[in-house]
Amino acid sequence: MSLVETLTASMPDLRGRLRGDAPLKDYTWFRVGGPAEVLYSPADEADLAYFLKTLPADTPITMIGLGSNLLVRDGGIEGVVMRLGRGFGEIKVEDGHRLRVGTAVPDVRVARAAAEGGIAGLSFYRGIPGGVGGALRMNGGAHGSETCEVLIEARAVDRDGNIHVLPVEDFHYSYRHCGVPDDYIFTEALFQGEPGDPEKILAEMDDIAAYREEVQPIKSRTGGSTFKNPPGNKSWQLIDAAGCRGLTIGDAKVSEMHCNFLINEGEATAADIEMLGETVRARVKETSGVELEWEIKRLGKPA
Repeated sequence: MSLVETLTASMPDLRGRLRGDAPLKDYTWFRVGGPAEVLYSPADEADLAYFLKTLPADTPITMIGLGSNLLVRDGGIEGVVMRLGRGFGEIKVEDGHRLRVGTAVPDVRVARAAAEGGIAGLSFYRGIPGGVGGALRMNGGAHGSETCEVLIEARAVDRDGNIHVLPVEDFHYSYRHCGVPDDYIFTEALFQGEPGDPEKILAEMDDIAAYREEVQPIKSRTGGSTFKNPPGNKSWQLIDAAGCRGLTIGDAKVSEMHCNFLINEGEATAADIEMLGETVRARVKETSGVELEWEIKRLGKPA
């Protein structure tokens, strides 16, 4: 039996959706990559916990979000790929200028819901592509603010199906890093804002959106910022100084608008994009001595 058939037979009470050989390029902003052996979309947190409790311990699990910061290699991903959907899309304004959100909610909707609720301090999420789950895992930030500054706590399910409520202190956040175990799957976050005027917050969000459109290739097939900023440096400046602006491999290209962005100009493969990124890293190391670290998550196996 295939893995999807085995799992379906062993989980009679599962309410979420299982799909075999599911094309993952449909779920990434680069629009590249091979299939998932099994793609699982949980119905809700309880369904997720049941799945994890029942899943054999030797079956690998890979978590993906909205696919903005992700490169899936051309050979696809073995085991189970998990992607949260509607059951994790709730947004609720709570007393004390707090916002409780499911982790499948796009970051831009967090900013918008906060603005509508008169909650200031969360507008920076307008400038982060992707969803809440990714922001929690990466300490997502933009425009001088980071997730660690506004998070109160989050809910998560571990590999054995146990549910945890984690205060922000348990995340041990640093720049684009989270100390929560990799196998914890976040399901909900509680954010703290402050009183604000909706019109002023919306105007701030408009400024952020206009800035992004002016300086980032957000209308292209891209994965957002490719490399983390090294201490005391900006990746784009190092890449530019290394002569990599506009560099191409196949249909993969270093953006001329913002050279810390890689673009799929049409028929690029994941291998083209990854090779281009590694070429950029090598040239930056050669010219500046700095070793750039990937910010984009690269998953799966080569073709």
